[in-house]
Amino acid sequence: MHTPSGPATGRPMASAPGAAPGRSALLRVVDLQTAYGRIQALKGISLDIHQGELVTLIGANGAGKTTTLRTLSGIQPVTGGHILFDGEDISHLRSDLRVRAGICQSPEGRQVFSPLSIEDNLRLGAYSAPRTYVEQDLEHIYSLFPVLKEKRRLPAGTLSGGQQQMLAISRALMGRPRLLLLDEPSMGLAPLLVEEVFAVIRELKAEGMTILLVEQNAGDALAIADRGYVLETGRIVLAGSGPELRQNEEVRAAYLGM
Repeated sequence: MHTPSGPATGRPMASAPGAAPGRSALLRVVDLQTAYGRIQALKGISLDIHQGELVTLIGANGAGKTTTLRTLSGIQPVTGGHILFDGEDISHLRSDLRVRAGICQSPEGRQVFSPLSIEDNLRLGAYSAPRTYVEQDLEHIYSLFPVLKEKRRLPAGTLSGGQQQMLAISRALMGRPRLLLLDEPSMGLAPLLVEEVFAVIRELKAEGMTILLVEQNAGDALAIADRGYVLETGRIVLAGSGPELRQNEEVRAAYLGM
């Protein structure tokens, strides 16, 4: 178990817990800060994600999980610290250019384009991907979520909440991400649909996808994560492997209901 140095040090963590020694990070976040007006939302967080890892952020509502993803994807501006992606500083890069670099997000609340067909939603996700791969990628999506193929000509707004979540994840995948950001993919879903969504996340991980997962369902998230970070009021207070965090007494009491 690793307790990160406090934000007052201004130093990045020497290495990510559970990461291979000497392995360079695909994503490195160093002392990252952001604010909503006068409210400091992120207070100097540092984390690493390596190629092929599934890393999860857990924490209570308001801890800064969604803000972290919004800042990584460029929706929320950085006020301090750095975001390094494949060695390049992208801290102030426009969000559309981050998508082109390979950072794709499935947002909290799904945010599908309701009047458009399911397939048009998916094709919009591929706007920055090489056209050569679009049809191939659509077939891959349809193999992951057969219901989307069955209903592909229908307006996205006719889908159930669970199916819209599948569409939101699929739309992000159509961007051919090098780093997939998943924000609360199980929110508001029935238990059977939660199982289905997590099965797809496990399959993406098995395919080698690099994933940063924000999830209120901490038990399921830690069960599939290589590593995890615990956020409290804009600070990382614990970091470790998925199994380590699942066994940590404070985590079990606060987030796992044990």
